[in-house]
Amino acid sequence: MLLALYLVLPVIFSIFPFTRGWADDLFALIWKPFRGVLLAVWNFLPNLFSIFVILFIMRYFIKFIRYLFSEIEAGKLNISGFHADWAKPTMNIVRVLLYAFTFVLIFPYLPGSNSKIFQGVSVFLGLLVSLGSSSAISNMVAGLVITYMRPFTIGDRITLGDVTGDVVEKTLLVTRLKTVKNEEITIPNAAVLSGNTVNYTANAQKQGLILHTTVTIGYDVPWVKMHQCLIEAAQRTKAIMKNPKPFVLQTSLEDFYVSYQINAYTHDAANTGLTYSELHQHIQDVCNENGIEIMSPHYRASRDGSQTTIPESYLPADYEKPGFNVTVKSEGNFNTQEPEKH
Repeated sequence: MLLALYLVLPVIFSIFPFTRGWADDLFALIWKPFRGVLLAVWNFLPNLFSIFVILFIMRYFIKFIRYLFSEIEAGKLNISGFHADWAKPTMNIVRVLLYAFTFVLIFPYLPGSNSKIFQGVSVFLGLLVSLGSSSAISNMVAGLVITYMRPFTIGDRITLGDVTGDVVEKTLLVTRLKTVKNEEITIPNAAVLSGNTVNYTANAQKQGLILHTTVTIGYDVPWVKMHQCLIEAAQRTKAIMKNPKPFVLQTSLEDFYVSYQINAYTHDAANTGLTYSELHQHIQDVCNENGIEIMSPHYRASRDGSQTTIPESYLPADYEKPGFNVTVKSEGNFNTQEPEKH
């Protein structure tokens, strides 16, 4: 009703000569803005056509770049010094740069791009983004460095800080690990870059990963016999390689025991926990079979009247617990008599 009244008034005012000026003013209030919009659209058509041309060219250029990197990732296109696992992250970087370049080309053709207000708002938004994304930018830069350093790939068993697991995802911002307990750990790339990374898979298939564990044995056991027992225990373990052969290092000579370290090669870096468990079982079995008691450094036993620590299943059927030894000295005679068993 208001719109109809507004349109009727100029018609009524135009009838009378002294009100025709009012009619022109009322009509101009609607026509001038509408006319300005039509003229702005008409004048913007060449710029709009330029924007469409830029978008069309850049769209197919990005498709062509994506096709090239997909061929590199699939191994169909080889470039010397450029690894296949670099293809996807490099493509993402190039795509972002191309999008930014496209916006730079389009910006001068946008309406109002030369106005002070438009430029002020752009600077303000850029300042907000730069201040609010400082940590994100640091993680992105760290992600780029990690990508081209290639310290690990998807599926590798690694240790980052105090976390050990398999790499399940690697992005520009974070790296995700899946532990042996099926826990998913998300680590920012800045933390990854600032710490040490231990990769168990990198050389496992080619050279073999060396598993090592230490057992402490008393000085009463000959070291040659202990070496043979540890090597035999390693050779009984399924995941341990036969060649190169396992080897033993005596890492220390302590006050009450010797530290023996068994070293063995394996290709299976993903199941080291199970391999260690089986190796420890075989070490116990072989030591028990050879009459070697693993009771140092925190276990001490008196041999007089004490049962051996070896399980009964490994002892002979006629085994008897040793008795107590008593030595008696006569007065004035320091010669030791034969010990009596009780």
